[in-house]
Amino acid sequence: MTIQFIMNGYQYARIRKIFSLTTLLTLVFSLSILSSSAQVDKAKWTEGKSLFKSNCAACHNPKADGTGPALQGVTARWEGAGDHNGKTGKQWLYTWIKNYNDAVNGGYKYAVTMVSSRPSAMNLFTGLKDADIDNILLYVENPDAFGAPKPDAAATAAAAGADKAAEGPGATVYIFAFFLILLVAILVGVTSKLDKLVAEKSGEPAVAKAPFYKSTQFKVALTLILIVLLGYWTVDSVVHLGRQQGYQPTQPIRYSHALHAGKHKIDCQYCHSTAYKGKHANIPSINTCMNCHKNVTKGPVYGTEEIAKIYDAAGWDPTTQTYSKPQKPVEWVRIHNLPDHVYFNHAQHVNAGKVQCQTCHGPIETMEEVYQYSPLSMGWCINCHRQTEVQFAGNNYYGVYEKLHKELKANKRSKVTVSDIGGTECQRCHY
Repeated sequence: MTIQFIMNGYQYARIRKIFSLTTLLTLVFSLSILSSSAQVDKAKWTEGKSLFKSNCAACHNPKADGTGPALQGVTARWEGAGDHNGKTGKQWLYTWIKNYNDAVNGGYKYAVTMVSSRPSAMNLFTGLKDADIDNILLYVENPDAFGAPKPDAAATAAAAGADKAAEGPGATVYIFAFFLILLVAILVGVTSKLDKLVAEKSGEPAVAKAPFYKSTQFKVALTLILIVLLGYWTVDSVVHLGRQQGYQPTQPIRYSHALHAGKHKIDCQYCHSTAYKGKHANIPSINTCMNCHKNVTKGPVYGTEEIAKIYDAAGWDPTTQTYSKPQKPVEWVRIHNLPDHVYFNHAQHVNAGKVQCQTCHGPIETMEEVYQYSPLSMGWCINCHRQTEVQFAGNNYYGVYEKLHKELKANKRSKVTVSDIGGTECQRCHY
């Protein structure tokens, strides 16, 4: 069937212009999306993952059913259940997560359905704030946005003597760029076909057309895409310069935090005792290890070989039960490093701020070998300061903030965050 809606060369030319304009608009719109890098906020995603692992992972998985249902898509499911009693589905989801009984007693039908369909009662998380829940939801909706380093993979890289490379542009960016180039190629090809039809209709001699990839339009479009990709990669690389999230070097003694902090519940500050009262969290002395390992001579994880290294470093002779050998230093490899121009005080956070170790170091009690869990970037710290509520009650360190105490007492404010007491001022960390 011939094309009936094209009557003359003028209409051919108009259609060609339309396709050319479509190509240009598509390119401009797509490049604007690409250059804006509308990605998942990494700091919030990381915080959400940490909160998920410490609160939710025992029963839930983002992608698969467990004791509880798979959580990916949970926001849409609750929103899709409709509005009830003046709340949105997401507001009811907040209520459900904090105390599912409140959602059930409030009469929200979806909550009642969830309780009746799941025999296991959900734990209560009354301490979670809405911002915490938002971060958890951000993670469960995008569990693969940033690949958290797996211990085995990180250990392999460490054994090879290499750090985990800083994350570059995600695969999504490259896939998007590929389909953008493909779309441009199709539109350029269609434009060439229309040019040919116009020539045939007007009786002009047919001119051999070069392949689409040699056309000026395609070359210009491809150049623009490559410039944007190169700019994105450059900026992303500069932003991640010096960061080593996932870094897991091989240590001279294989110490299992999963065994000591996890199974045996040894408090972090028993070994890292200066974290509570000093700027730095100390590396435990070998004598701290010997407090237990004078008697504990066998290890369930790595056997007696690693314990023998402790004895060798301490100069301990297990046969005679005496320190009769020369002592040797243990050359631990530092994992968490901040730039020299950054000031960080452990006591300020652990003692005054009552911050848990896992907030920054991740689920340390599950790690066979420690790796850097958080990015430790400036944005990550700033976001934490903006969201973290200061524990004013019963905390004498903050007694000097009389005005804020009065405002809290008079109910003029509901909470005080770290940023309210100067936690986002440049001089706090850079001076």
